[in-house]
Amino acid sequence: MLDSSGVVFLQLGAMAALALYVAANLGANDVANSMGTSVGSKALTLRQAIIVAGILEFSGAVLFGQGVSETLATGVVNADVFSTQPQVFLIGMVSVLIACGIWLQIATSRGLPVSSSHAVVGAIAGFSCVAAGINAVDWRTIGTISLTWVATPIASGALAALFYSGVKYWILDRPDPLSQMREWIPWLSAAMLSVFGIIVLPSVVNVALVQTGAIALAHDRFGWNLPTHDIVIGIGSIGAIVLTLNSWKKLESVEKEEGRGEKAEGISTNSSPTPTLRHTLIEQQMARFQVLSACFVAFSHGSNDVGNAVAPLAAIAYIRRTGSFPSGDFSVPLWILVLGGAGIVIGLAIWGKNVIATVGEKIIELQPSGGFCAELATATTVLLASRFGLPVSTSHALVGAVVGVGLIKAWKTVRLETLLSIGSAWLVTIPIAAGLGASIFTIAQWIVRF
Repeated sequence: MLDSSGVVFLQLGAMAALALYVAANLGANDVANSMGTSVGSKALTLRQAIIVAGILEFSGAVLFGQGVSETLATGVVNADVFSTQPQVFLIGMVSVLIACGIWLQIATSRGLPVSSSHAVVGAIAGFSCVAAGINAVDWRTIGTISLTWVATPIASGALAALFYSGVKYWILDRPDPLSQMREWIPWLSAAMLSVFGIIVLPSVVNVALVQTGAIALAHDRFGWNLPTHDIVIGIGSIGAIVLTLNSWKKLESVEKEEGRGEKAEGISTNSSPTPTLRHTLIEQQMARFQVLSACFVAFSHGSNDVGNAVAPLAAIAYIRRTGSFPSGDFSVPLWILVLGGAGIVIGLAIWGKNVIATVGEKIIELQPSGGFCAELATATTVLLASRFGLPVSTSHALVGAVVGVGLIKAWKTVRLETLLSIGSAWLVTIPIAAGLGASIFTIAQWIVRF
């Protein structure tokens, strides 16, 4: 017979397996946020996207996922209700893991990009109502999240349409688009690194320089006073300059190589590239920008959204350790972050192709220029929402951005049937997750009492 410690270990192991299952489904579904447009525009193959996203999602989750908000673990419920009955909350969180895993797997199998955070919120609300009545739910939080369903895709779509209109007007539709591309490369580099740098670099600098004591050491030894925001700006500026110089060099070398190829085949006797070649060269350059932007999105997604899978497990582990409801010292342990990162990679590798294909190919046919604008708009929307403390869905932002590009590029080619399927999945996520959470909690509570 196992002693009590062995039983506790087995119980926690079972909960960890559930969290791994949820993380795998999250990885299969949500990673389309970062890689769907890159695959759809042919900037990356599906295999390359899975490898790149796997590495960066795991790195972001493990290295920078410890800042996960408490909202998903405790903010949706009324803490006063569950503070006196933490074991009920524990059973509820187990129900949340099972409910979210089931719904995310159903959505992923159908290639539908849904919001994992909304699934978690719905499941928590569902079990809370059954456990302690409707007053156990913070309905203001639910209302705010619901409003972002409408605002996020609209805002992201508008930004994507604005960005793509600018690229189309100032570069693609110009008589000499190659010359325009050379002029705009510095601005595109600065825009991309400004948006993604603000998302990623503050966390990187905080962990690499502040928490390790490097900045304090530099101040003690050399008297340097290095504000972290200045370091972030400096790194971003250097990155923009390096990217600009490298892009100019690549554009020039590819242009010469393609020009020699056309001459050798007798296609052109002019020194300047043909219009088709100009377009190809521009899209090749845009593909490089898009791949880099996808990498930043994957890293930041791993660091931010891993909490959707592991926050319930962290709450369970906290209750098992302390016997009380998660309080102000609640945090996500490193081993749970590693578990979540591993689950994301596993799910991405096994099932990720379905949702990636939907976002990247089944809404509208994308080229790298459009894909880059969609990802830039997605990151900008999520960043602005984070600045105002608004919980948004990256899935909603990306789908809205892809549609925004499609409306400017060729609105008649936007596949409405795909959008209807995605929209339906968005609308039913919270009620389905709530129903699953309530049902599973009821069954689990009956089993415990029995």
